[in-house]
Amino acid sequence: MNAKRFNLHATAIVVDNTGILFTGPSGSGKSELAFSFLTEAKRCGLPAALIADDQIFVYRDGKSIIAERPGAIAGLLELRGSGIVSVKSIARAPLDFAVTTVLSAENPRLPDDDEMFFLPCGGHLPLLRVPLASLTPYGKFAALAQNLFKTNVK
Repeated sequence: MNAKRFNLHATAIVVDNTGILFTGPSGSGKSELAFSFLTEAKRCGLPAALIADDQIFVYRDGKSIIAERPGAIAGLLELRGSGIVSVKSIARAPLDFAVTTVLSAENPRLPDDDEMFFLPCGGHLPLLRVPLASLTPYGKFAALAQNLFKTNVK
């Protein structure tokens, strides 16, 4: 790999070959939301794994944006106030979406369809806003699953 890697303060998972990057400031619920997605994916019978929590390397590989875990934190995810848990993990995967728990400055009732998250390695990902207080974790997953994973999750 000759591509330049950039370290992001983020969490990344993959569910059914869909890579999701969770972004936002420290304490905004990135790990909690990622964990709820992993838990619900397992409940729905979808393959899912953590790439990394808290620190992610991102780089370009042609048109793809790849997330890669630092080896020292492989399979570890911090649930604030509860501790660190071990979860199934993979070393790297392409990213398809970015999710943030932070509301936009304008806080529209319906966000723009074409909002993007721009990456330091170049390129961008479609950005979805999922405020933690808006739904239960399972409801968030079910609401997004049909669009993100192209399934009939109910």
